[in-house]
Amino acid sequence: MVKKRQEGGEPVPEIREVAFSAPAGRPAGVEVLTLAELRARADACRLSTPHRPGFHHLLLLDRGRLVHSVDFREHVLAPGDLLWSRPGQVQHFGDLTGAEGRLVLFEAGFLDPATAAAARIEDWYGPPVRHPEGAAARGVAEALRQLHTEFGALGGLPLEIHLDVLRHLLAVLVLRAAHPGGAPGEESGGGGAVNATYLRFRDAVERGFTRSRRVADYARSLGYAPRTLSRATEASAGVGAKEFIDRRVVLEAKRLLAHGDQSAARIADRLGFADATNFSKFFQRQTGTTPIAFRVAVRGGAG
Repeated sequence: MVKKRQEGGEPVPEIREVAFSAPAGRPAGVEVLTLAELRARADACRLSTPHRPGFHHLLLLDRGRLVHSVDFREHVLAPGDLLWSRPGQVQHFGDLTGAEGRLVLFEAGFLDPATAAAARIEDWYGPPVRHPEGAAARGVAEALRQLHTEFGALGGLPLEIHLDVLRHLLAVLVLRAAHPGGAPGEESGGGGAVNATYLRFRDAVERGFTRSRRVADYARSLGYAPRTLSRATEASAGVGAKEFIDRRVVLEAKRLLAHGDQSAARIADRLGFADATNFSKFFQRQTGTTPIAFRVAVRGGAG
């Protein structure tokens, strides 16, 4: 599904948002396919343009090489690498020619809440690429093989039972993918063990970064002292609470600047700034460049 906002009666281009759409005759909420099947789709060419899916992508590369960009980071996948991009992240595929592997698309609500929490599927700041090795790699590959086989076995079981089996097999896969047994690659952020205080703060920022950039506001709504939030965020994400909020705002600003034609004033309004001047000062302080210069550089580089 493509969404466009209206401004002055004319469509305003922005990041293409894509909703999950189950293939005809297939259960809703999950789909498993090969990269060969993905290439064969009529709309596969649209994968090379930036888009923001509302569902998870979990891809295991078997052969070849694949370049995939997630939120302005380009990742080069080799055989055995595992890519996990999450709802809301802006992504696009590179050349799919010669790449072979399997891809799982699923909505967050397809999994039971306990599995979703254990696999931290809402950790939008987790590393997009993992490099499982040895027994961990074999476990991921086998879990994906079983899920793919069951997905193609529609009709072998009553539909409700088939859905339950898919849900359980997907649970095994995401748990193995979230805990592959090896250290994450350089895509991961700094910091130590993730704690509940940080997770609550992270989720609150995701919901409210367009309304507030003040640590005190989040601390008040969550029932913590500001220093408690900063310590928890420093321990889990490697940055303080204020820097964490600012990085999230900058990321969204970059998405809107790179993939849409809205003015700085319109983006400032969407992100909760009083005016374009305040937004430009904030963006330049955080990135070292102006919003317009960033847009020109990104689009020039992409061209």
